[in-house]
Amino acid sequence: MKVLEERIRQEGLILSDTVLKVDSFLNHQVDTELALQIGQEFARIFGDRAVTKVLTVEASGIQFAMAAGIALGVPFIYAKKKKAVTLAEEVYSAAVHSFTRQEDYKISISQKYLGPEDKVLIVDDFLATGAALVGLCDIVAESGAELLGVGCVIEKSFQEGRSLLEQRGIPVHSLARIASMSPGEIHFIDQEERTKESAGC
Repeated sequence: MKVLEERIRQEGLILSDTVLKVDSFLNHQVDTELALQIGQEFARIFGDRAVTKVLTVEASGIQFAMAAGIALGVPFIYAKKKKAVTLAEEVYSAAVHSFTRQEDYKISISQKYLGPEDKVLIVDDFLATGAALVGLCDIVAESGAELLGVGCVIEKSFQEGRSLLEQRGIPVHSLARIASMSPGEIHFIDQEERTKESAGC
């Protein structure tokens, strides 16, 4: 998604070879028009797969899951990181380690909103180590729903997240895939490289 790559080049702050800040337009202050375009792109990619629910984890995936849900015409659900007192019913849950916050937490979703009849698309802002996404995949498996794929806004392809998901046979589509980065420099995997990779070249 070229418009996304250009915004990352223009406004992204590369703090190290593993840390990218995009909080001016994606995950603190949000460019709502761009978020809607991202949702439409996920709908274009996954729209032929009869998605019934879009799933994410709070907080920074919410706007993209909502945009995808709007574009697909289906509800979105976000897994909560702390069980609220109002969430008294039975839940699906999974343990997750946060790379950015360096802490462990448990995510949970009410069993009322996810079940064997559902076909699920997972959407998140970043794919890096894959910990949160693996946790969401575990929840989908526990619910008996069918996982159709994972859509990520930005992927750090030099980290292990994609391989963890693909080892489970899960289709992964990321709109901007970073091959490498360092302060002042960023390289994306272009469409030609993606085609070769998917063909096993």
